[in-house]
Amino acid sequence: MLSGHDLTIGYSDRVVGRHLDVALATGEVLALLGPNGGGKTTLLKTLLGLLAPRSGEVRLRGEPLRRYSSRERARLLAYVPQSHFATFAFSVEAMVLMGRTAHRNLFSGPTAADRKIAGEMLERFGVAHLRERPYTMISGGERQLVLLARALAQEPQFIVLDEPTANLDFGNQGKVMREIRKLASSGHGVLFTTHDPNHAMRAAHRTYLLRGGERLGEDETGKLLSREQLEALYEAPVEQISDRHSDRIAFLPG
Repeated sequence: MLSGHDLTIGYSDRVVGRHLDVALATGEVLALLGPNGGGKTTLLKTLLGLLAPRSGEVRLRGEPLRRYSSRERARLLAYVPQSHFATFAFSVEAMVLMGRTAHRNLFSGPTAADRKIAGEMLERFGVAHLRERPYTMISGGERQLVLLARALAQEPQFIVLDEPTANLDFGNQGKVMREIRKLASSGHGVLFTTHDPNHAMRAAHRTYLLRGGERLGEDETGKLLSREQLEALYEAPVEQISDRHSDRIAFLPG
């Protein structure tokens, strides 16, 4: 379990959210849904230990996160940011191999096993043909897929993704949603943020609604998400579409 208890989150000059409780178990997908500026990324960074909570506590496997070394955290937690711009022109393969550093001495080079795992992840996300290309010379969508490959090369227990489909085309959005469900099926805990309630409907077992640093709701995704709930979350009209041949529904801006 990765969990936050009565968290106050924010920065040295401001508080972003208060009294937040959140929990992610292995084998499940949790979607964090809400408008811009609502505190989603700040909450992710606090759960990962990148930001210290202003108050409250983050726990990993029942222990306070602060008790884990950075290397121990890296073996258990992987993070895929919404956007990433590398300063140096590392190859795509080298970027993915960086996910293996938590499993070896910092001064040793990648092993044959490391290269095998990196290669498998490149294949998994359809970017193996880019392995020799400089990371700085590929598209934003391709960079996002490479970052996903790097996260999985870490072999973590929990994977935290900040808007993982933000730069992806329609086809690759579907690929990422399928991979998220596969990760949960193989025993990982996955937390992702999104602006699209349809992604939550498709991939998440549970959804957590966050607006203005306040939790507006949390429940099984199918029970929680409705037109009324989303209109309250985004303060905007929402259209709900139902498929007459199944129980599937979708949401569109009104």
